[in-house]
Amino acid sequence: MRCRAKNRSSDQSLEDRSVTKSPQPFRSHGKPAEPPPPPPGLNSRLAAASLLADVVGSALSLEDRLADRAPGRLTELDPRDRALARSIVVVSLRRLGTIRAGLARFLDKGLPKKAVGLEWLLVTGAAQILYLDVPDHAAVDLAVHAVKRDSRTAPFASLANAVLRNIARNRDEIMTPEDVFVDTPAWLAARWRRNYGEATARAIALAHRNEPTLDLTVKSDPAGWAVRLGGVVTATGSVRLATHAPIADLPGFADGEWWVQDMAASLPARLLRIEPGERAADLCAAPGGKTAQMALAGASVIAIDKSAERLKRLSANLSRLRLSADVTVGDALSCQPGPCDAILLDAPCASTGTIRRHPDVAWSKRSSDIVTLAALQSRMLDRAVSFLKPGGRIVYSTCSLEPEEGEAQIAALLRRNPDVVRAPIEAGEIGGLTECLTADGDLRTLPSHLPAEDPRFAGLDGFFASRLVRRAKY
Repeated sequence: MRCRAKNRSSDQSLEDRSVTKSPQPFRSHGKPAEPPPPPPGLNSRLAAASLLADVVGSALSLEDRLADRAPGRLTELDPRDRALARSIVVVSLRRLGTIRAGLARFLDKGLPKKAVGLEWLLVTGAAQILYLDVPDHAAVDLAVHAVKRDSRTAPFASLANAVLRNIARNRDEIMTPEDVFVDTPAWLAARWRRNYGEATARAIALAHRNEPTLDLTVKSDPAGWAVRLGGVVTATGSVRLATHAPIADLPGFADGEWWVQDMAASLPARLLRIEPGERAADLCAAPGGKTAQMALAGASVIAIDKSAERLKRLSANLSRLRLSADVTVGDALSCQPGPCDAILLDAPCASTGTIRRHPDVAWSKRSSDIVTLAALQSRMLDRAVSFLKPGGRIVYSTCSLEPEEGEAQIAALLRRNPDVVRAPIEAGEIGGLTECLTADGDLRTLPSHLPAEDPRFAGLDGFFASRLVRRAKY
């Protein structure tokens, strides 16, 4: 018979009575005793639960939260504990549906309504037990310590202990859910079924379960760097690594020989077919991978982004890579880059194509975001076209799986602007990956593309890209 934890605050008092209490520390001259230091690893678990609450509960980006340097629990962690907290949050988000379903099996009455924050402590504890290389006893013990530190959750410490021990005992059954969409929000699953069909939607959902490895764009000699870094060369020339070692410690990083960039993300700039000496603009440039590609191809690049903070990172990357661009803080709707031979508009979008790398996207985005972003993209496209010289080229791209942010944008642009025509993409430009081309000659990559026997080397981000030309006037 399976032991099922009961949701009763009296469980705590029973637990307390069963433990022999330690003698009180000696106090001299009436001074209060120093509180005991937290157990090793507790702070990283507390930070992980806090991060998860912000992402899911407040729809905040994990990247933005990690970049926040305001004083708080996260900034107090050393680099190792900070990395652990991030790993816990990422796997919690990647398998959130599976974890929640597992927890629900052992919560007869659901989560206690008064225990604010208990869910995230349980989720992060279960994530360690199920998916991370953390001993079960350590994951359970630290989760219980975390529960006891908050007066709102402390009465449920024995409940947390029992639930997480049941998770450990039933690990194999919990980790093999029948529903392939259990880790996908229902609204996204419905969209993908409608837009791509049942089979492809299922393949996308399954692809999101696998943690991707790093892809690099190298300045030259992909085969050589693949050997040196222990990776493989993809069909499009990216180097895909097997290691998860710190990026800055890898050969070639300090020398500026490569930069991190998903294989799919490297394609839009390549499709511009930059010629040396051309004037090119990257209208939403940060963090800078595409700008670097354009500069490496020999263009005179103006890199524009509305975020000054993100442009600092872009400038630092360009400096490390020994590449240059005219970096400008500005909005693509109001900037004036001047007549350009080539323009890259990697527009702000719902980013649903990046869930395999950024699982927080699935839980921080809403369907209403797509409507708002699609309207913005339309205005940005019209503005970008106005910067092109006659005969100039523009590549519009988004890291979204949603047609409103891809195919529909280009169809609408071509209807309202007869001066713009599509320049179809050929399979040879993208490594012969014909499955990534639409009937109209646009690029459409899916996370389920590029299968491989080893899941670490499979898949790529979901991207849409279309290449357009402004008609020359005679």
